[in-house]
Amino acid sequence: MTNQNRGPAPTSSAVPPKRWSGAAPSEWPGERLGFPEEGRGSVARPGRRMIALVIDFVVCFVIYAAFFFGNPWASTIIFFGEQVVLIALTGSGFGHVLLGLRVVKVDGTYAGWWRPIIRTFFLILTVPPLIWDSDQRGLHDVFAGTVLVRR
Repeated sequence: MTNQNRGPAPTSSAVPPKRWSGAAPSEWPGERLGFPEEGRGSVARPGRRMIALVIDFVVCFVIYAAFFFGNPWASTIIFFGEQVVLIALTGSGFGHVLLGLRVVKVDGTYAGWWRPIIRTFFLILTVPPLIWDSDQRGLHDVFAGTVLVRR
């Protein structure tokens, strides 16, 4: 038995699901913030962000293993210090520099001193970097008012 006489396919008048946030959808990450879609100044994509973070972890682990092995808080303190000092002074940690990234305020200007402190504090908590907004900013960046962009 075949279904050759099915008739026209049912049409759906369903409305696309709404996002849980009140923010309007954007064409690309950073569009709502005024950042370009690609190239210099565009929002860093997840792959580069994660590789930069791994590079920073490796650098901090080498310092930890060489000088502070056995101290349970040393690696966290080294990571915190490296991120805060380097981002405040240069806009980038070691991994960011190697991958051509920098941390800026949402208006694209210098992040200052207190924003890297807040950003790194929440980054260390692990959960905020795993939750992103539609501009691909982790909660640590949202809380600090920063965004990671390409150089």
